[in-house]
Amino acid sequence: MTLVSQQPCKLETGARSLSISQTLKALHAGKLGAIECTTRALERAERSIDDVKAFSVLNRDGAIAAARESEKHYRNGTARALEGVPIAIKDIINTANLETRYGSTAHISHIPKEDAEIVRQLRNAGAIIIGKTTTHEFAWGVTTSSPVFGDTLNPHNIAHIPGGSSGGAAAAIAYGAVAAGLGTDTGGSVRIPASLCGVFGFKPSYKRLSTRGIFPLSRRFDHPGILGATLEDVAMLAQVFGLAATIGEKSPRVGIIEAIAPIPTDGVVSTAFAAAVKNIEREFHTQTFNDLPIFDGLFAAFADTVLIEAGLEHLGRHSMAFIDAHYTTQTASRIRLAQDKSVGDYVSAMERTRRFKSDLAKLFENVDYLLLPTCPCVAPKLGDKAIAIGDWAGNEREALMAYTAPFNLSGLPAISIPMAVPKGTLPAGIQLVGKPGRDGELLKFAQKLFAVI
Repeated sequence: MTLVSQQPCKLETGARSLSISQTLKALHAGKLGAIECTTRALERAERSIDDVKAFSVLNRDGAIAAARESEKHYRNGTARALEGVPIAIKDIINTANLETRYGSTAHISHIPKEDAEIVRQLRNAGAIIIGKTTTHEFAWGVTTSSPVFGDTLNPHNIAHIPGGSSGGAAAAIAYGAVAAGLGTDTGGSVRIPASLCGVFGFKPSYKRLSTRGIFPLSRRFDHPGILGATLEDVAMLAQVFGLAATIGEKSPRVGIIEAIAPIPTDGVVSTAFAAAVKNIEREFHTQTFNDLPIFDGLFAAFADTVLIEAGLEHLGRHSMAFIDAHYTTQTASRIRLAQDKSVGDYVSAMERTRRFKSDLAKLFENVDYLLLPTCPCVAPKLGDKAIAIGDWAGNEREALMAYTAPFNLSGLPAISIPMAVPKGTLPAGIQLVGKPGRDGELLKFAQKLFAVI
């Protein structure tokens, strides 16, 4: 299809991915075969590469071979939970016998021998891995841009970024190539692109999903995550990982955070959030928190921790000469910055994180959930490094991560849910945060919340 920069980029209704439940229903009824389903998904993924660069690698032969096995399971009456369902995997996550570049030219033609643990679980449930979705180099960025591989684009308006670093997964889902995919979230890398692309993005509690086989960015903050076109798609993948939606409090208390200083929300986000909160207040007990000091200085602590831990990770693997020769300038410069950090910087960041976790635990004594915008703004334009929102101005990393990164520091489960926005407006997300380990309850309440916003 031919695109212009201000047009939305979406497939025709009949050519878009079915939801996971629709796919399974068609497969079980024999109205759709697993090979046909997989072939269609690969065709959509191929078009998404041309239009928005959502995939880095397609698993053509492997996916068709897996689909043949799925058809045997359907014939034998042994179909598993996700039998024959096409799923996309972020390129930071290892996939056996399928090229995994980690978004970097340093790893072109790298073929892992084993699946990451979360990929293994999906395969064991019968899911078909159709390809690897694009990521910022080593998942270290929020734009999913690459001077080598090209920039991933927002399907709602290709003049704008999809967010990152799981931007390829969000773009693939918003485009209609697949219903769901796996990403990673170190400072918002699942929730940010979900918000900017108008899909759902779920970050479980810290360590609820295995990081084995995932290239680390910051081991202290890395979370695997799930993206989906619908909340049901996310929930069905979560169930495979043992995170089934479960009923929680009968009368949940919701804490409302309109903004995190010093970054205000832009007009689209503030209007959509206010409208959503108005509806929520009619259904649930709410309490609004303004000017919370617990977030003061938190982004700096987050940024220092990631910089130091990522720097150690890469310098432990390669020399600076290798990094300069094979990494992008952006990533290499960050690793050089990491070398200027001290043990004292790291200790200070850890102390700030501990205080925040303590303060947040006290806040949760009065509420069951927190609700705030996922990002303070809609998707910036491609190439915009400086972002201005109201009286605040800064870089795109702080702008997009300021509302999500705190919940990587805390390790709490969080999900981004699309909000209603005017037609022709870029998407915006609302973020629901739950108590530690209460992932199933968060998913169940998210369903109730989405029904009213």
